[in-house]
Amino acid sequence: MIVAMAMAVVGANAQYKVGTWSVQPKIGVGAAWISNMDRLPMDDKNLDKEPTVAALIGAEVEYQLASRVSLSAGLNYSLQGSAWEDYKEGNVRLKNPRYELGYVNIPLVANFYVAKGLALKTGVQVGFLTNADFKFRVENADIFEMDREVDGDFSMDIKRHFKKVDVSIPVGISYEFPKHFVLDARYNIGLTRVNKYSVPGEDDNYNGVFMVTFGYKFRLN
Repeated sequence: MIVAMAMAVVGANAQYKVGTWSVQPKIGVGAAWISNMDRLPMDDKNLDKEPTVAALIGAEVEYQLASRVSLSAGLNYSLQGSAWEDYKEGNVRLKNPRYELGYVNIPLVANFYVAKGLALKTGVQVGFLTNADFKFRVENADIFEMDREVDGDFSMDIKRHFKKVDVSIPVGISYEFPKHFVLDARYNIGLTRVNKYSVPGEDDNYNGVFMVTFGYKFRLN
């Protein structure tokens, strides 16, 4: 797709001259999920999996390698994970059960400009796990049959169950507006499993993240 679009656009050029450096702070929101994650940690019952809200804050440095190609390297913190439908079993009712995984990511991306300001991009990203929690809300549940309802938010540290390093391939598109604001959409395809221990007969788990970011590009030279 990248090659076809590049060849179809005549006179395409980049936003900056060759040899230019720029930096782009950015924030973003999106959706995340973990493949083959169908069961809650405390139960063997399969539940419908749902995407969870993802968020990002960070910055990228970009070098204009050629008129239509640039290279960028970034550093960001990304909150991602996976979620399930609400759960009910007897007196236990859980709302919004979800995994929340935090990563410090280093994306290395090649940007192919197919029109002025419009770039298709792909590369590789390495992420380092900072936190992993299983979170849920209990509502009006008499868990221990003590004639007293439990209501509140709970969190369990599950970092020991996940691998410390995650590798993915980002694929996306971005557009830089005339005032140097940049809108970027990327899908990160997980390459390495996130679960530390494989279970015989079960598929491994991989991160999937779709993120839309909004940034501002500063020219450095």
